[in-house]
Amino acid sequence: MAARVEGFDLLVEPFRSELLAYCYRMLGSAHDAEDLVQDTYLRAWRARDQYDETRSSLRTWLYRIATNACLTALAVRGRRPLPSGLVDASDPLGPLVPGENAAWLQPFPDSLLDTGDPAGAVIGRSSLRLAFAAALQHLSARQRGALILRDVLSFSASEAAEILGTTVVSVNSSLQRARTRVKEAGVRQEPVTEPSAAEQRAWVDRYMKAFEQADVEGLKRLLTQDVLMEMPPMLNWFTGPGNYALFMEWVFEKAGTDWYLKPVAANGQPGFAAYRRAGAGYELHTLQIFTVTAEGISRNSVFQEPEVFASFGLATRLDTQRLANTGPPVQPAEG
Repeated sequence: MAARVEGFDLLVEPFRSELLAYCYRMLGSAHDAEDLVQDTYLRAWRARDQYDETRSSLRTWLYRIATNACLTALAVRGRRPLPSGLVDASDPLGPLVPGENAAWLQPFPDSLLDTGDPAGAVIGRSSLRLAFAAALQHLSARQRGALILRDVLSFSASEAAEILGTTVVSVNSSLQRARTRVKEAGVRQEPVTEPSAAEQRAWVDRYMKAFEQADVEGLKRLLTQDVLMEMPPMLNWFTGPGNYALFMEWVFEKAGTDWYLKPVAANGQPGFAAYRRAGAGYELHTLQIFTVTAEGISRNSVFQEPEVFASFGLATRLDTQRLANTGPPVQPAEG
């Protein structure tokens, strides 16, 4: 029995990372995705004697279990939008308005996929981008499943139908509606030319340097003309470098100009955790994830939820003496 247990674990473990990415795309929450993957593996373990390799691949079988778990969860938890997909743009100097009882799309830490296992090659980090994950939230659960399974993971129509427990006709119908909704949301599904990961990080490193210096004009020079900032759990969001600059001037006036910034990465995008001065140390203030194009930074998604901070393993407070012993938080790129 022990040998069978070990053999089963070895067979299913390589799929964990891609299932985690799949559940995140379905639910929009890294925390929920981790819970659902654990549930998937528990269900698979309990049903291991029912698996028939002559009827489907192990990967397809696991995806069907994960999909059932996700559909059950979505029936209760609903969708997780971002403010820009829910309400109209706001005045950058207007009062901050919390979204009461709203569950927001959360960023997905890149570290959760940095496991080194071969399955990582099939994940496709571009399909984890925050804009795409937000667009998925406008789809029904089954439309979401059909789009991810067919267009992201490249399952055949018959495989997707098996995973979703439906027919090929139903899958194709859901896929067509899903593609239309995503297109209406302004998100391109086909690969687009974008700066390399190193170039994107360099843009954000320059932004971090300007931020640490409270240099609003320096920040403004790094932005595209259609830049968008949003900040869940607040409903506020706005576009344009002018509005962005007005808001940042207010931030530095209200929160001070002494900050410690820690680089992070999420959804295949660069970002940082911002700690503001508080007494003898720094307290965690926001987690900021950036979309970077060849023209500059086009989006800043700013998160302030404790559950998001926890998923990145961020300390809520940093001691000044310890920071002095570890050196500067970031080395800005040249140029």
